[in-house]
Amino acid sequence: MPCAPLRITPDDAVVQTVASSPAASRRALPAQVGRCHTDLLTLDDGLALAYTDYRPDGRLIEETSNPHDSHTLVLTFGLWGQSRYTGADGQQVDFLAGHTTITAFRESRGERRYEGGNPVRQLRLLVSERRLRHYAGADDAHRLLGSGPVTRLHLGKTSGISAAHLRTLTTGVRLGCRPLTLSIHALSILADQLEHLLPKPCASDTLSLDEVEKLERARDLMRGALDQPLTIGYLSSQVGLNASKLKQGFRTLFNTTPGRMLLALRMEKAHALLVSGCQVAQTAYRVGYTHPGNFSVAFSRYFGTSPKTVSRRRSKGTTVQ
Repeated sequence: MPCAPLRITPDDAVVQTVASSPAASRRALPAQVGRCHTDLLTLDDGLALAYTDYRPDGRLIEETSNPHDSHTLVLTFGLWGQSRYTGADGQQVDFLAGHTTITAFRESRGERRYEGGNPVRQLRLLVSERRLRHYAGADDAHRLLGSGPVTRLHLGKTSGISAAHLRTLTTGVRLGCRPLTLSIHALSILADQLEHLLPKPCASDTLSLDEVEKLERARDLMRGALDQPLTIGYLSSQVGLNASKLKQGFRTLFNTTPGRMLLALRMEKAHALLVSGCQVAQTAYRVGYTHPGNFSVAFSRYFGTSPKTVSRRRSKGTTVQ
């Protein structure tokens, strides 16, 4: 018969300092459980990172009981293995490798379950209600956080953009990194996820239906011609909007500029090509760069890592989970 799972309470954990990162604190479970710890690093008031590395020797149930003063948005990125949270009300939230789970917590009274002999690594970004209101606005923050104790907002594969930033964040929490660098990557991930969670800005008061359709057509033209030297003039002529209206429309409808959207589309496509095995030079040409060197500079600025690093990682058979 299988052994009963070992049950751990919050009082069983020990809080330690992290030698490699003095700004972080470590919450470690008793040694008889296995090698299980979570490193917590505060980036700013209401913004923190938590890196969990659990390697339980046997089945483990960890009780949780840490009510927050206010709602907290928690973005959990599965790096390895899987676990499950079950709330006191019976609601279940799964955390899977290669996937992003987004939840809104007011309190986390429940338990987390881990299988013995199966390592679990996760990185969590914790955003307080006040900080979320600052970034997303009061209405959207309220819409996301809701009013219940636990709400699962999203479970899906981690995007290429977020995965690239995760590499720096995971290394930074474990080995130490400048807080400014970590904050930039953390906020980039938050922006990427909010882009998918929040509804598009309503443009009905400033843009006609015809203008909205033309702007969406311009975006689709970009997406379908990333290898071409696209210009504002070309897009304007193709969709029937003057340059000024096109640029203003992008700000209103998409909350960005045509140039920034084109860059984002090209970089996300480039990352996908590199992960699939495409060479750096080939990738550069396929996303509109005549000179691979210019592409490498742009890619490194956008993701914080070079395209060769992504390509080498793929060739060695490793992926960001």
